[in-house]
Amino acid sequence: MAIKGKLKVEGLNRYAENLKRPTPKASGVESWTLSVQRFVVRTCITLLGVTWLILSVETVDASPTKMILVLGDSLSQGFGLAPSEAYPMLLAKKLRTAGLNFQVANASAAGGTTEGGLERLPVHIKRKIDIFILELGINDAFRGVPVDQIQNNLQQIIDKVKARNPGVHVVIAGMQLPNYAADDYVSAFGKMFADLAAKNGAALVPYLLQGVAGAPSLNLSDGIHPNAAGQKVLAETVWHVLEPVALEVGTLSSRAERGTSPAKSGSH
Repeated sequence: MAIKGKLKVEGLNRYAENLKRPTPKASGVESWTLSVQRFVVRTCITLLGVTWLILSVETVDASPTKMILVLGDSLSQGFGLAPSEAYPMLLAKKLRTAGLNFQVANASAAGGTTEGGLERLPVHIKRKIDIFILELGINDAFRGVPVDQIQNNLQQIIDKVKARNPGVHVVIAGMQLPNYAADDYVSAFGKMFADLAAKNGAALVPYLLQGVAGAPSLNLSDGIHPNAAGQKVLAETVWHVLEPVALEVGTLSSRAERGTSPAKSGSH
């Protein structure tokens, strides 16, 4: 038993001595293999580092999505059409194509009036609104609502949106009545939208249905509501006014994120 114990101790000692000895140099082939493996590992680490950097830059530079709210009637809702065919959703496509990070919420309803817009508004301004497109009033006029009352309702809508979103940019879509009754009411109604835009520092689309009203090929069979082709014309009409506003909002957002002012960034 003592001999066996002595042999076991000597074996352990020899094993310990082997651990202390330096590892024999690898042969030429083994050395080359190890070098290749080390190179591959370094390359993978470098590529992972570059990938992480790119993703980090994209995350830092990506601006938050801005919100556009459209409050209108059947003209903005896209009466008789798929929601994607209405001009608000066509504007969303234009914004994406222009590289502008905006989401468009269409809160329009067929038969919408200014009074109805006031009632429907609160639920839609719980979120932050960056651009507000207002298209209401024509159904009021068809019902003979006094122009002063229509204008007052529209002003209340604008005031409520601004109260919740002090920095909001407003776009007003103007409408006109047919000239079959060119009286004081018709002229006052047409002038009302420009007055509202001037009072509120809003951008103005002078006439939403420009080039579409009265064109059979651009309207549904009722002769009132734009068809899909007509909605594309409406989108172009609004886009001419909306694009510079969206660019300004995007620029202001980028400056705010960088903590720079127009003066610091070299703008005048």
